[in-house]
Amino acid sequence: MKHLFFFFTLCLICFSCQPEYDVPVKIELNTNWQFKKVTDSVWQSATVPGNVHSDLLVLGLIEDPFIGKNEENVQWVSETDWEYKTTFSLDEETLQKKNFELNFEGLDTYASVYLNDSLILSANNAFRTWNVNVKSLLKTENEIRILFESTSKFEEAEKEKLSYELPEGERIFTRKAQFQYGWDWGPKLNTSGIWRPIKLVAWNDYKIREIDIKQIKLNDSIADILLDVKKLSNVELDKNLTYKIYINDKLMKTPNEVLKGYTWATRLQLKNPKRWWPHNLGEPYLYDIKVVVKEENKILDSISIKKGLRTIELVAEKDSIGESFYFKVNDVPVYAKGANYIPQNSFQNNVTDAHYEKLLNDVVDANMNMLRVWGGGIYENDIFYDLCDEKGILVWQDFMFACAMYPGDDDFLGNVQQEASYNVKRLRNHASIALWCGNNENSEGWHRWGWQDGRSEEDKEEIWNNYLKVFDSILPNTVEQLTDTDYWESSPKYGRGNPKYKTEGDAHDWWIWHDGYPFEHLEENVPRFMSEFGFQSFPSYETIRFINQNDSLEITSEGFKNHQKHSSGFQFIEDYMKRDFPVPESPEDYVYMSQVLQAYGITKGIEAQRRAKPYNMGTLYWQLNDCWPAVSWSSIDYFGNWKALHYNAKRSFENLFISSKVENGILETWIVNDDLNEYNDDLLIKIIDFDGNILWLTLEKATVNSNSSDIKRETDLRDLNLAESEVVVVSYFKNKRNLHYLVKPKDLKLKQAEIQQTISKTKDGFKIELSSKTLQKDVFLFTKAKGHFSDNFFDLLPNESKTIEFVTQNKKPVNFNIKCINNFIR
Repeated sequence: MKHLFFFFTLCLICFSCQPEYDVPVKIELNTNWQFKKVTDSVWQSATVPGNVHSDLLVLGLIEDPFIGKNEENVQWVSETDWEYKTTFSLDEETLQKKNFELNFEGLDTYASVYLNDSLILSANNAFRTWNVNVKSLLKTENEIRILFESTSKFEEAEKEKLSYELPEGERIFTRKAQFQYGWDWGPKLNTSGIWRPIKLVAWNDYKIREIDIKQIKLNDSIADILLDVKKLSNVELDKNLTYKIYINDKLMKTPNEVLKGYTWATRLQLKNPKRWWPHNLGEPYLYDIKVVVKEENKILDSISIKKGLRTIELVAEKDSIGESFYFKVNDVPVYAKGANYIPQNSFQNNVTDAHYEKLLNDVVDANMNMLRVWGGGIYENDIFYDLCDEKGILVWQDFMFACAMYPGDDDFLGNVQQEASYNVKRLRNHASIALWCGNNENSEGWHRWGWQDGRSEEDKEEIWNNYLKVFDSILPNTVEQLTDTDYWESSPKYGRGNPKYKTEGDAHDWWIWHDGYPFEHLEENVPRFMSEFGFQSFPSYETIRFINQNDSLEITSEGFKNHQKHSSGFQFIEDYMKRDFPVPESPEDYVYMSQVLQAYGITKGIEAQRRAKPYNMGTLYWQLNDCWPAVSWSSIDYFGNWKALHYNAKRSFENLFISSKVENGILETWIVNDDLNEYNDDLLIKIIDFDGNILWLTLEKATVNSNSSDIKRETDLRDLNLAESEVVVVSYFKNKRNLHYLVKPKDLKLKQAEIQQTISKTKDGFKIELSSKTLQKDVFLFTKAKGHFSDNFFDLLPNESKTIEFVTQNKKPVNFNIKCINNFIR
């Protein structure tokens, strides 16, 4: 009996020790939505978050605009006003909460919001969140209605206020994703709707609004950090609150002193801190930080965040050449390798967490350490930045302004200020954020693209002053006040028509493609940091079949042509192909050759830029991905298939990299090393014919310094009496290999021979072993089965075997097909 009494007493004590809760209640309002044209009477089911195009497509009321020419048939959707509504219930207990707030995380774009027939919000910016106090309007049964009006009526009204026309078009007046108005790689699908969640938040006396973790000091022995908690609270309650701080689940000793000037803030010190690094240089370590707020034994709210401790600095300093442009991470100069990123879909609701995971894994797999989030898209979803933190990918973040001049009236500027403040606050705790950039090509456009032609001096002064208000005042001041991240006004600093584009700041080199310069131009004109350059190719066979909605690979159909948004795109591909490659006749072969061509040109630029380190300290090609099925500059197509460029970029972006170049008959063998370690090993260089016979060979010791790029050997080819069209230079160092040809691909005298395949089943797919008696150039494996090749578009040396993994969920036998340049050399 005594034991039983003790048991009940112990239970009572334990139960009484359990904390009580009075935490905010968050209700996601993502169900029961309906929508209709404003002029219709019949409501249809809708998905939230989503958009009107997606809802119409699900209901079969429009055809898929990603197929054929269907895009042309849905333009009416953007010119129509739409209405959405839902109902939700609240119980009496919840209604007793003292505070209620509706959080609209993304309304696209001109939206009038009614709660129980009362207008509570007029929104005009898709990039802002809107928080509305609704305590007085709520009942047990509630209705939300949102009217989305066509952007064109607002744009026309704003346009009429100006005595001049601003470049480029009406989109400049509306704060939403600019690419939705059409681009030279994307469709015109200017959608509207509730594109991010709506939440009802209820609380009594306390609510955490946000947390800002400031890094005061960081070195090998100590990290001094400030935790700044922004809160909404009952002032009388504040003195009774305690703040518990956990780092990696360990309760920290919280200083009693709360810093003055903050709603609540304190400083903590971590001994021997682990630093966050880009994945190619170290571990992207993240601390788990949690703040729990209590009143005696009652938990009022908590917030958790993953935080990487690091320093990042943009070094833009005058030097003997011009002005540098590079990033220092933890005081180490880092060579930036990567690409420009655009939204993954014209309809953001179709981008899942799995899409983010896969694409960013593909970035890491290709040895990239930086992405530039381009300014004509969106400030990405939180998961994008979370994954970049986790995977060690630096993010160059543009503000969402691109290729235009923008208005400067007070209402527009105030809207921009709110947008900038919200997004800088939202992203400032992310270790991956390396830079905020004001805009994409606005300054270059004004100074080089003829935008000033025919304007009065008064108009030009006003337009430029409005530019400065946004990009030289509002945005840099916001960044400076809210975060320690650096700001860059415009990318590029100088347009390619200005000779300084090679010696100062970052550069966009579109002499290739837009101006038709040969790829060799990239080897002779290397800037300090290449933030854009690119070349188009056709997408995968899968994508072409989807566009045409049949099994053919027709690339001349009107539907397929609609997916080439550059007016001269097909002709540019043809012209460049004729210069450097054999031009196949069949569509299947032509698609293959276009990808090989793209990879050839862009990797030529990547290698030249990496050889120029530290003069050049970054290369970001245009572009990583697609927002719809298209002929474009991407290295990964809409369905996630790697093009030749992505496979070749993976090789060209390796930390330790061999690169060869011939200058005036001298073969220069370079070794580029981004690692923070020095290497000593044998450097083997041999010249072989296409049957594998060694014509010349050298072996010598080489020392490669950390974070360096140097010529390790110069070889005079003029003394070797080589048949240049019949040989390849093969270099080896530390298990790395480089192949270099002395003539253009179309001039190689490649031989015809069968490629032997041995295929075996594995747990994750298939293993393919390849070999040939002769060199096989740009070997491409393909199949209709969905999956991923571990390597592709590679050169197979004679009498050597190469093993490829094909990862697939397909359990049935798979037929693998092969193409290579040898098939087209005559």
